[in-house]
Amino acid sequence: MTHFRMIPALALTIGIMTTGCGSEKSALQLPKLITDNMVLQQKSEASIWGKAAPGSKINLTASWGETASATTLPDSTWLLKLKTPEAGGPFTINIQNSDSLHTIQNVMSGEVWLASGQSNMEMPLAGWPPNDTIQYSASEIEAANYTGIRMFTVAKNISVTPLDDVSGQWAVCTPQSAPTFSASAFFFAKKLHQTLNIPVGIIHSSWGGTPAEAWVEGKVLAASPDFSATIAKLDSIAPQSKAFEAWLKGFKTIDVATRPDGSDPIVGLDLFDSVCSNPALEDADWNTMTIPTTIENTEVGEFDGTIWFRRSIDIPAQWNGKALTLTLGAIDDRDVTYFNGIRVGANDAAGLWQMNREYTIPAEITKTGKAVIAVKMTDTQGGGGLSGKPELMAISLQNAPKQTIALTGEWKYRVVALYKQNQMTIFDPVKNEFANRPQLSIQLGSGTPSALYNAMIAPLTPYTIKGAIWYQGETNVGRANQYVKLMSDLISNWRTRFNQPDMPFYFTQLAPWNYSDVNGTSSANLREAQRRTMTIPNTGMISTLDIGNVNNIHPCHKKEVGERLAAWALTNQYGQQMASSGPLFSNIEIKDNSAILHFTHANDGLLLKNEIPNQFEIAGNNGVFYPAITTIEGETIVCRSPKVTAPVSVRYAFRNGAQASLFNNAGLPAPSFTTESEFGN
Repeated sequence: MTHFRMIPALALTIGIMTTGCGSEKSALQLPKLITDNMVLQQKSEASIWGKAAPGSKINLTASWGETASATTLPDSTWLLKLKTPEAGGPFTINIQNSDSLHTIQNVMSGEVWLASGQSNMEMPLAGWPPNDTIQYSASEIEAANYTGIRMFTVAKNISVTPLDDVSGQWAVCTPQSAPTFSASAFFFAKKLHQTLNIPVGIIHSSWGGTPAEAWVEGKVLAASPDFSATIAKLDSIAPQSKAFEAWLKGFKTIDVATRPDGSDPIVGLDLFDSVCSNPALEDADWNTMTIPTTIENTEVGEFDGTIWFRRSIDIPAQWNGKALTLTLGAIDDRDVTYFNGIRVGANDAAGLWQMNREYTIPAEITKTGKAVIAVKMTDTQGGGGLSGKPELMAISLQNAPKQTIALTGEWKYRVVALYKQNQMTIFDPVKNEFANRPQLSIQLGSGTPSALYNAMIAPLTPYTIKGAIWYQGETNVGRANQYVKLMSDLISNWRTRFNQPDMPFYFTQLAPWNYSDVNGTSSANLREAQRRTMTIPNTGMISTLDIGNVNNIHPCHKKEVGERLAAWALTNQYGQQMASSGPLFSNIEIKDNSAILHFTHANDGLLLKNEIPNQFEIAGNNGVFYPAITTIEGETIVCRSPKVTAPVSVRYAFRNGAQASLFNNAGLPAPSFTTESEFGN
């Protein structure tokens, strides 16, 4: 139920109404963020901006009684400040110049937060089944009638230079729209909304598999020895990038953004299927790729989109008229597979990048002689391709796996679509149009330093927000010491660009995962870098040690993530009295042969779960850690070991596959930590 102040006389019509007969050059333009269903930061001077003819007067009238105006600058941009009311709505805003009028409807005033990071922030409420699921997903989606929760999901994009707009739209939370909402951000918003009884808007801008440096402005990274050379090169290829973007505009595009009813347009999308699956197609001039591999490791380079793969084989006489089993291993992300022009299987929904493909070739289409296997592979983020295990790539006689033809090695391929900003740009495979693209001297991708800041953060920075939540770090594992500086730069950079020097920034410490070595410490070092980020004022970190999954990098417990992040905001920004963190290590005291650990956020006492294997280790000057014997004494933990007579350091849960054993009596886990002044990568 919605408890904030409503204005029933206003219709909740969807769409922007535009009138006027002026020239296209002078027409009033608004960014995608300034549109129907948006949430404005309450009781603020919210920025409203756009473009119009230089010198033209812009007038704004809001239905809560405020007006504002601005004059368009010589570069055709304008920006004004609008005083927003206390939480409530819906409202209407009229923005006009001499020849254009935009009416923005169903506007709410409330709390606005930016949610960003990589795949664990991107992961939708519907999950990516069957492997990556969200706990409580079905019941939460069914109940998701929250007119006071809105989310703007920024379409994925990269750029060499800062852009001034994004693609996306504000969506009101309903059972139809909620499945595509970031799960962590949804639970964060829901907690704020239900606790404060006010509207909450989330601007969600994330991309799976991306490093922190991609989200930092180039001017900031240029001061870092680790990134200065790359940034200089990126600056030099700006004209090449501009030429590439101009070339793309000459081709047909298909909108593949998720529809309002939750349907996915990529599922069932015909991209030259009859042409590229046809066994009679002449493919001698197609390029070859050695499979298995990821596209990014080939001559294609950084790529998201659709590629057709073809492989010719000879069916032996003894297989004639018999059913076959086709296995292709994992395909990242989606596939539709044909045998001799007949579709034999598909996994073309989102989230199936880890699924091993296995399809049956019916007996009636198995004929002796040449056969063509054609696979339409679509990748929409991160690495993509036919990248599974080699031993799983084969075709065999059904129920006789020893009679097998291996499918590793050379396949023919051709690019037919490039995916960007929820658009597929289409290339004719017969004409091989993609091969004629302007070349960039540097490969650009979602991991390129500054590329995501330019395309997915910079255009948002005029918008007035309350704060940011962040869930990222997996891609930076192995570079923990560098990450300390990166996070400091990112937070400072965002605060500067959003014009909020003390903007709240709350983030998630990585959950346990094996990282190819469950007893290794690479992710523990990254978690330590994250923990030390809390020395930056007005930041806070949540621990996920108790809700991770060492066998899945995308743990299902996003409700806990969102609500724990919300607890920091509710405590610090909204004056709520609640536990906002598990025990946080503050300092170590050495006394005789014992190390005494002191904690904050332990006011209600500490709790060690005995059913969890011991997670504390202690070391002397030699730096060799041994299991510690631990005792709780008030708000401290005393650690000792018969093998360490002169302790120097203690660490807790410092393994990739660590488990949470230390909690406070509010039930919140302590993050992993080491008391060492220096730590590894």
